[in-house]
This record gives sequence, C-alpha cells and structure tokens, in this order.
Amino acid sequence: MYLWIKALHVISVIAWMAALLYLPRLMVYHCEAQKGSELSETLKVMERRLLKAIMTPAMIASWVFGLWLVFGYVSFLGSSGWLHAKLALVLAMSAFHGVAVRWVKDFAADRNTRSQRYYRIANEVPTVLMIAVVILVVVKPF
Repeated sequence: MYLWIKALHVISVIAWMAALLYLPRLMVYHCEAQKGSELSETLKVMERRLLKAIMTPAMIASWVFGLWLVFGYVSFLGSSGWLHAKLALVLAMSAFHGVAVRWVKDFAADRNTRSQRYYRIANEVPTVLMIAVVILVVVKPF
C-alpha cells in the first residue's frame, strides 16, 4: 500500500501546485479586464472552477495522503528535521491557498484593489515553496 499512497500523494501535489501556479496568472489577466465585461465574468468562472474543482480537492488529497504516509509509515517524532521543515513549508503553502481563496472572492465581488504586479509577485510564492519542499524531500539535508 505504501507505494500506492505515495503515488497518490505525488499526483495530488502536482495537481495542487499546477492550480496554485495558474490561479495568480489568471488574476494578472483579470486585473486588465473591465469590471462587468465578458472577459471579467469569464475569468470569474475560471477562477472559481479552478479553486473548487481542482485546487481545494488536490490540497485536501495532498494532506490526507501525506499524513497517511507520515503516521502510517514514518515515525514523525523520530524523523529527521527535514520532515518537520517540509511540514512547516506545506503549512505555508496551505496559508497561501487560503489567501488565494480570499482573492477569488474579492474578484467575484468586483472588490479587487491589487495590481497586476502584486499577482505576478504572488505567483512566485508557491514556486519558491515548492522548490524548498522538493529539495528537503529529495536531498534530506538535515
């Protein structure tokens, strides 16, 4: 079972990351759209569907399979520091997810006050977190 759970964890993380990287990009384009325009309304639907159909279910699956691996196959208390650091970064990624939920709600209500530049910079946050997590998991530096 271990390898199946691990595979499902990796698949769900890939889906989650794809959505976390795509959503801020949609918001960059949404900033350009006039409120109430066809483009704005289309982007609202795309953002909502990405969040509800892919991003949130993938995050939940990532957590479920990840915790299953930790508590079912690894001694968390006796593990090296890399696992604790990874979990801290995944908590940060989950917090970013929560912020993105708020952004989607702001755009849906035509309340966005942030610039394209803000979302371009925000788009880098999950990338940096992902790089750090992959290094921790593969290299296990401590």
